[in-house]
Amino acid sequence: MIKVTELSKKYSGNIVLNIDELEIPKGQTFGLVGNNGAGKTTFFNLLLDLINPTTGQIITHEIQVNKSEDWKPFTAAFIDESFLIGYLTPEEYFYFIGELRGLNKADIDTFLIQFEEIFNGEILGGKKYLRDLSKGNQKKAGIVAALIGNPEVIVLDEPFANLDPTTQIRLKKMLKDLTTNSQATVLISSHDLGHVTEVCERIVVLDKGNVVKDIQTSQETLKELETYFSV
Repeated sequence: MIKVTELSKKYSGNIVLNIDELEIPKGQTFGLVGNNGAGKTTFFNLLLDLINPTTGQIITHEIQVNKSEDWKPFTAAFIDESFLIGYLTPEEYFYFIGELRGLNKADIDTFLIQFEEIFNGEILGGKKYLRDLSKGNQKKAGIVAALIGNPEVIVLDEPFANLDPTTQIRLKKMLKDLTTNSQATVLISSHDLGHVTEVCERIVVLDKGNVVKDIQTSQETLKELETYFSV
């Protein structure tokens, strides 16, 4: 589904990402972990064509992302609050994303019903603009918007940050169900080793832009990661 070849990114001569080869198959929950500055967000920005690579390429569904926009109809992401439109209410934002995905308001209203527990009465019907919501509620809105239209590739940067424990648990279940029920390819970055180990079937560790571990998740994975990062 996603193939990375000789990918690098430099800023002012400093290499912040350097991945020779990486493949992520369709339907995999893929976790990306590393300390600050490891290159996680840089990789996602390259995958979404928000920045240009210095060398190499990313191909998703046989489309080179920085050469064509044909990957966009089946790809969705929430990286941070800049992906939201702050002067819209959550409902207006969901309807806007739905329209881009070819869905009408009734479709979106039906789609949103399944997220009532996650919204917890704090997102819909409050007549607040997105910019006025708490960081956690902004994140809830952004993640749900990324799921509209059943995208084949979903990219989430730090999806568990700023969320209360109950929502974290519900989100983990929802993400695991995605690959089971829809065969979506889900890419997640997180500083929380416990959450990413629980959700992802494969985890890649980045250190200073380089892949240093590529792990198929098992009962030993969390301990392995904790040992690596404690050294």
